[in-house]
Order: sequence, then C-alpha cells, then structure tokens
Amino acid sequence: MVALLRGINVGGRSSLKMADLRQIAEDLGYEDVATYIQSGNLLLTSADPSAKVAGDLAAAIAASSNVAPAVMVRTHAQMAKVVAGNPFLAQGADASHLHVTFTDGPARSGLAGIDLAGYAPEGAAAVGHQLYLHLPNGIGRSKLAVDLAKQKGTVGTTRNWRTTTKLLELAEAVG
Repeated sequence: MVALLRGINVGGRSSLKMADLRQIAEDLGYEDVATYIQSGNLLLTSADPSAKVAGDLAAAIAASSNVAPAVMVRTHAQMAKVVAGNPFLAQGADASHLHVTFTDGPARSGLAGIDLAGYAPEGAAAVGHQLYLHLPNGIGRSKLAVDLAKQKGTVGTTRNWRTTTKLLELAEAVG
C-alpha cells in the first residue's frame, strides 16, 4: 500500500520526520515500511483494508506528534490504475507538467462550480478518487491549483507525476 499524507513538510509546525513516520507505521504492525522523500509518502504492507490503514495511521500520527494529517491510502493495484489512467498522458501532455490529487472521496466534487475552459491551457480531470492536473506553467503559478485548493468537500493531497510513478515503482518492488 501507499499512504499519502497531506500537509507534511520539511519545516514549520507541520513537520514530521520520516524516521518517526516509519516508526509509527511499524508500531502499528505494518511490514515492509519505507518512506519516499520528506513529503509524507509511506509504503507498507498490510492485510487490513485501505480505509482502516488510513484511519489507524491518522490517529497514531496525531497521538504521537504535533501534526494531524489527512491520510489517503491506495493499494498497489489502485496505484497502477492511477498511473495507467492519466487522461492527459493519453492526450500527449508532457509528464513534467502533470500532477495527481489523491482524494478521500469522489474527485468530481472538487470540480464543482469550476469552469475549466477559463483556465486553459491548464486542465483537470476527475477519475474516481483522483483529480488529474495538467499545469504547463507549474503548480506554483497555477490559478487553477489555487482555486481547486479552495474547494469544499473532499480532502486531498497532491503529488507530481514523477513522485506518483516512483511510488508505484517502489510498491511494485515490494509486492
């Protein structure tokens, strides 16, 4: 499984060392625990359903640190579908301009009231519990990304395409 934590940063109040995150996961009994970069990406093996893993991780992190992140969990098979199902890649988009927001519910609710045509050449597509983003000028300069972050409804955490594909690669190496 891949657990994606929202709002875990290198510094500041929402900082959580990856060694601490690994220890929390191991203390919960998960196996094959590993982290990838300092932004809340955790790989683990568990027989529990992904919703239970997400809840248990969120509770354990909040109980043992000063952060209470939202946690989205995807199985290896789900991550493979995320990577295979990117509609922007199918349209020939440059992978370096792509991001995925992993949500805790149907991603389409994150697009409610958003007129995507007004953001061109930026784009977004909701597929299941993922919101695929095409941001040719980068996420830091994206008006669409800012407006999507203001949306109410589902909670999510965004990863660039390189990190998304690397997480799948790491999950495949484990299982």
